[in-house]
Order: sequence, then structure tokens, then C-alpha cells
Amino acid sequence: MWPTDIRAVPGLSNAKLRDGAGHSDGENGIGAPGSCLSLPPRPGSLAAGPTPRGRPPTKVRRNTRLKPSQNGTPMKKLNVTALLSFNGGFVDTAGFLGLQGLFTAHVTGNFVTLGAALVFGTHGVIGKVLALPEFVIVVALARLAGAALTARQMPTLRILLTTKVLFLFAFFVLGVTLGPFPDSDVPAALATGFTGIAAMAIQNAVQRVHFASLPPTTLMTGNTTQVVLDAVDLLRGAEAAQAAVTRTRFERMLRSILCFAAGCAFAAVLYYWFGFWSLVVPVVVGAATAILRTED
Repeated sequence: MWPTDIRAVPGLSNAKLRDGAGHSDGENGIGAPGSCLSLPPRPGSLAAGPTPRGRPPTKVRRNTRLKPSQNGTPMKKLNVTALLSFNGGFVDTAGFLGLQGLFTAHVTGNFVTLGAALVFGTHGVIGKVLALPEFVIVVALARLAGAALTARQMPTLRILLTTKVLFLFAFFVLGVTLGPFPDSDVPAALATGFTGIAAMAIQNAVQRVHFASLPPTTLMTGNTTQVVLDAVDLLRGAEAAQAAVTRTRFERMLRSILCFAAGCAFAAVLYYWFGFWSLVVPVVVGAATAILRTED
């Protein structure tokens, strides 16, 4: 630090002070390069010369890192789950229409249709009985595969989503080449239904593991319940901090429900006109989710 009184600098005479007092910087005034009181150049300035390694001085840049809401990751996750919800509704509806009431996504609903099939003597009993065990096995295999991929530092999410797309493609191909199925208990119909169930089982596993903070993409009963609860809380006036959290959850849940409903509507219309050919839509949408996927 410089002394408070400049006259206290050793070796500095009054004549030197007078000589430099009336000059500007650069004419041996105080602070000029030739002055006895010249300050050392700041590091990184041009006067300081090159850095020790001979590199030119670099300018210090401000931190321009984007906020989490600006870097696209949260929005990307929302886009992926919206597509997954659309696919969940589409595949479930198409499977129900083409496979004698078989639910490929909401597999516990097969208990209801199984009871109806037993009472009315319709087809589809075998497929409905085997749907839940197959769903459980595929979810367990997806979990084991995901853990192994993560341990090897491989892109787990991308691989699982791609595998789901392959099962959707198999569902489409088998449905087009072997369908329609007047009897959904024949081996061709069972194989077709199992590919659709496997695809939705992987989607459910991915959602629970990789998108656990976001609404479910195939189970709309819980989403609907939460939307109603949040709507009531917002209408009766919650605290400011709690209202923000509630509103965010309400919007995400409602978005998932609307996308699922849109998938159901599109599947019903397209299946009516094109049959199993309509399953090309979830294949394309599934491929889009694999492209838009976020890292673990």
C-alpha cells in the first residue's frame, strides 16, 4: 500500500515533486512510466506484456451460464414426458380395440375385462391372465438392464427408450401382418399383445426411475386425483410459497392428462380408419422421445 503522505517516501525531494506536479501522465508526472511514483502495470494489461508462457493476455469473461430454466433441460424433460403420455394413451387404446379388450399400458385394468370375459364367455382370457406376469417380468428385466448399463457408464436412458421403440415397432409389424384378431387367444394375437405390453412396461419403468419427479405417463387415475386436490387448494387460496408449488404440480399433472387423452382420441379415430396401421404413430413418437431424451 502507498503511504498516506507522499512526502514521506524516502529519497523523494521537493524538487522532484515540483518537477512532476504540473505534468500529465506520460511526461514524468506522478504515475507516469518514468516517474519514481509510477504504479506497476496491472496483470493481464497490455503494459504487463505477455504471460509467462508467451501467451497474449486474455480478457476475463463474466459467467454467462444459463439458469436451469434457460438451458432447456427441464423443458426437455417435460416434452419427453408429454410424448410418453401421448403414447401411453395411444397404445392402450389401440391394443384394447385390436386385441379384444387387452390393456397394454394399464395392465391392472385387465382384471376387470378378464372378469367380463369370464362372465360373458368372450375371447381374450389367456392374454388377460398372462398380461400382468409379463408386465412384471419386463419391468424387472428393465431395472436390471438399467443398473448394469449405469454401472458401465453407458447411456442408460437412451438405450431403454430405444428398446421400447423396437418393441413398439414389433407391435406394429405383427399387428399389420397377422391381424386383425377375431380370437385374441390364438398364438399370433398373444405374441402381438405381448410386444405392446413389453413396450409399455419399459415406459413405466423408465418413468419411475428417470422421471420420478414428473407425473406418471400411463396411470391417469392418480394424476386426476391430484389435479382435483390442487385445483381446490388454489381456489380456496393457499399461502404464496405453497401456491407456487401447487400451481406447478397442477399444470404438469393436467398436461399429462391432456396428452394421454389426446393419444386415446387419435388412436380411436385412426384405428377406425386404418386398423393396426395406426400403430406407426406411436413408433414415430417413441423415436422422438429417444431423440429428445435427457441424460441421467
